[in-house]
Amino acid sequence: MLKLLSYPLSVIYYLFFGLTLIVFHPIQWFCFNVFGKKIHQLSVYVLQFCLMRCANILGTRFSFINEHNIEPNRPLIIVANHQSLHDIYPLTWYMRKRNPKFISKIELGKGIPSVSYNLRHGGAALIDRKNPRQSLPALMKFGEFIEENNYAAVIFPEGTRSKDGTVKPFQRKGLEILFKKIPSALIVPVSINNSWKMLRYGKFPMGLGNHLKFTVHKPIDLAIFVNKEDLIETVESTIKNHIKN
Repeated sequence: MLKLLSYPLSVIYYLFFGLTLIVFHPIQWFCFNVFGKKIHQLSVYVLQFCLMRCANILGTRFSFINEHNIEPNRPLIIVANHQSLHDIYPLTWYMRKRNPKFISKIELGKGIPSVSYNLRHGGAALIDRKNPRQSLPALMKFGEFIEENNYAAVIFPEGTRSKDGTVKPFQRKGLEILFKKIPSALIVPVSINNSWKMLRYGKFPMGLGNHLKFTVHKPIDLAIFVNKEDLIETVESTIKNHIKN
C-alpha cells in the first residue's frame, strides 16, 4: 500500500525538485556574477533549504544531532558515510556556518541545473577517479584552499554510496591527501542513517516517511595523531558503530 502511494507522491516530488533546481540556476548565476562569491553561497544555502522542503512531500524528516562545540576559526575535514544524494543537501544546510565544500566526481560538473553550477563555482573539488593525474592535483589544490580559508572539506571515503546502508571500507588516499594539505584541521566524523531508504525502490518511486538522521561525533585534532592510519581506523569505526540499517 505504501509503495502504491509513493507513485503519485514521487511524481509531485520530482516536479518540485526539478523546478527548484531550474529556478535556482539563474539565481546562482546572478548572485555570483553581480554580487560575488559570498552572496552566491547564500543562494546555495537557500537552495539546500528548499530541497529539504521538497523531500517533506515524501514525508521525509531530518534530524541533526550535534552535542559538541566545534572550535571556530579552524578548517574542518568532515568525514561521513554515504548512502544517497540525499546526504548532501541536509549536510550542507546544517553545516552552512562552516562553509562546507564537497569532493565530487567530475561528471557532476556538467548538465545538472544548479548542482553543476555550484560545483564549478562554489569551491568543490571535481575529480576524475579513473585519472590519478587529474584527481590527485585537484585534491591537493582543494586541501590548500580549505586550509587557507578555514572552510570545511566534506569527504565520503567509501568512494560510492551504499545501497543498503552498510558502510563500505574506507578508501584512504583521499583522506591522506587532505590530512597532509590541511594540517591544522579538526576531523569531524558524521554518521548518516536512513538516507538509503529514500531509494529503497530505486529512483522511482521514492521511499516514503523516512527519518534521516545526521549524528556529529566528537571532533578530533588532526595534529595529535602521529599515525594517520590509526586516525582513519578510529574515524571509520566511530561512524560504523552508529549506523543502524
